[in-house]
Amino acid sequence: MAVAVGIGRFVYTPILPPMAYGLHLTTGEAGLIASANFAGYLAGAVAAASARGIGHPRAWLVVALAVSAVTTGLMAWVDGLPAALLWRFLGGAASAYVLVLSSALVLERLAATGHAALSAVHFSGVGVGIACSALLTWGLAAAGFGWRAMWLGSGLLSIAGLAAVMVLVPPAPPAAPRAAAAPKQAAGGRLKLLTAAYGLFGFGYVITATFIVVIVRGSPQAAPIEPLFWLAVGLAAIPSVALWVAWGQRIGVMGAFAVACLVEAAGVLASAVWPGIVGLLVASILLGGTFMGLTALGLIAARDLAPADARRWVGVLTSAFGLGQIVGPVVAGYGFDLTGSFFLPSMLAVAALVTSATLSLGIGLRKA
Repeated sequence: MAVAVGIGRFVYTPILPPMAYGLHLTTGEAGLIASANFAGYLAGAVAAASARGIGHPRAWLVVALAVSAVTTGLMAWVDGLPAALLWRFLGGAASAYVLVLSSALVLERLAATGHAALSAVHFSGVGVGIACSALLTWGLAAAGFGWRAMWLGSGLLSIAGLAAVMVLVPPAPPAAPRAAAAPKQAAGGRLKLLTAAYGLFGFGYVITATFIVVIVRGSPQAAPIEPLFWLAVGLAAIPSVALWVAWGQRIGVMGAFAVACLVEAAGVLASAVWPGIVGLLVASILLGGTFMGLTALGLIAARDLAPADARRWVGVLTSAFGLGQIVGPVVAGYGFDLTGSFFLPSMLAVAALVTSATLSLGIGLRKA
């Protein structure tokens, strides 16, 4: 998760400002590159959801992680929009495949052994990857290196993470034969509500997640300490899944999902209306402290609602999430080009998150 999502998917955020300057990209074109990554994410989610009977899942994970690492490094050599769109699309597909396959396997195995709460460790990898990418890009910038070195360094860091996965994650032993059980009926209506809520969450979080560093650079007070804000996102994300899953066990999975959506909406609002150091730090912490918790709660809910077909529904939710992510950066980027501000796109994101919270309250799962 740290390699494919924390770095492979989100490292674009701190690299975006110097890259856009170096390649003379408009904010709309920068948003288009982000959307290409999310389009790949959607394609990877659909592929992972539709694949049946995947053999050797560890081998598939290693391949997807390798694709993520290589395409991240190749961004160091892009000279224009077409190559950037291609590599980000392929990287997005790889990151979604890793998320869907690894999450389905981890949640299933943890549930089978009675350790479902340890899912937080799996999802915390995203925050670890974001924090590592923040420190890496910060260090390279301080040493006088440009955006190309940042992409190359991120690719090399991803390869190191891949090597760690190959050492630390052995092939699974053959599964013991199990007696056939009657599959539980999936809760179709509630799954549709969950899918809609998850897609709106994807749109609602991604504008701030993509452009928070650009927003920081537009603040005279915050710009001198720019790297701290992305680091705050990553550090807040690390414990967030454990906290939100624990809260879900107290008030219900979808109750926690609704609260997290509202907290995230407050963070998005802060990024738009409170442009000083404190406001942008609040926005960064609330973003980091919720988006992976929401991701985990949604996937846990999918497994609870469709236990006989969990991987497919994890893929369906991830696809809806991907659609929201594709639309968000384009709306924000070209909205900025037209108005000179992220205010209107951010307000649309707030509305999406509030709507997602409202929908999730109609689902009503008992516990995480």
